[in-house]
Amino acid sequence: MPHAPVPHVPFWKRFAVLTALLAVSACGAEQDVTVIKLGHALATDHPVHRAMEFMAERLAEESGGTMRIDIYPSQQLGSEREMLELLQIGSLGMTKVSSSVLENFSPEYQVLSLPFVFREDAHRFAVLEGPIGEELLAAPEPYRLRGLAFYDAGSRSFYTVDRPVRTPGDLAGMKIRVQESQTAMDMVRALGGSPTPISFGELYTALQQGVVDGAENNPPSFYTSRHYEVAKYYVLDEHTAVPDVLIVSTTIWDRLTPQQREWLQAAAAASAVVQKEYWRESTEEALAAIRAAGVEVLSADKTPFEADVREMTAAYAADPELARVLDAIRATPTPSASGTAPADSTEEASPATPDADA
Repeated sequence: MPHAPVPHVPFWKRFAVLTALLAVSACGAEQDVTVIKLGHALATDHPVHRAMEFMAERLAEESGGTMRIDIYPSQQLGSEREMLELLQIGSLGMTKVSSSVLENFSPEYQVLSLPFVFREDAHRFAVLEGPIGEELLAAPEPYRLRGLAFYDAGSRSFYTVDRPVRTPGDLAGMKIRVQESQTAMDMVRALGGSPTPISFGELYTALQQGVVDGAENNPPSFYTSRHYEVAKYYVLDEHTAVPDVLIVSTTIWDRLTPQQREWLQAAAAASAVVQKEYWRESTEEALAAIRAAGVEVLSADKTPFEADVREMTAAYAADPELARVLDAIRATPTPSASGTAPADSTEEASPATPDADA
């Protein structure tokens, strides 16, 4: 089924929606129902949106109907950055952002955007669901942002309009759209491309009009955004596995009772579990769909990509705080299939094949 590109919503329309949101909150208060507004940039068939719907249902059940999450998808309330700003002033309760966006608030998040930092999916989940993940979720609190859970966003790969990228050398002279992340820009530059930050909602047109030659993202986002209609080459180099973060405004969080916080945290954690499965299914479906649509999906020898970004990673590791987080990630054991870590699981290795923002 075709999916329309996510439109950009003018500010005056978002302002009108926010005004309505305040009225909804007041009605909820009169009926002893705590209403939390959640905005995000993705389509309603995206696995992240489906996980949020699960969270809303779980919260309503656990709270006996005394708490409700109202979800506003598809950039109805603005871009990721704009919605974060709304969270900071308490005008919006929750959102989902790529962890790369949080680099601007908490530098530690840069480590999650480094290429080939995770050995495989199991290692990534062990990191994000352990002490390192807990530390990172709490890191933006000085900016009135609190992380509730990490959502899987799989692995990001390059896709291009006119010619495929099989090696880093193929990126030479190419303008590649990246998120507003210094780490992402440094990575594309290290691989020989020209990084070009563009809003995700404007990327379809940018690809179509030749403003950029390509971009990088996970398979579900590549598919649901319909970028496959313009970009006919997708190479599975899987250079990064940048997670999403479910964020709540501390202004809203601080208004909740301890019991309400417990319900919300539990619902968020449960949604992160089902989101992993939604993501796995969506990745398989997306790859099959883009192949059927005529996209050439290519394998890649990751060795030259890894070699070209080693110097970049070393430069980031020169920062003592980033080095501490990076060392902790590398020291995290990879669980085996039986749930226990193999003896040699802390050794560095190339990330295994995987799975995928905006």
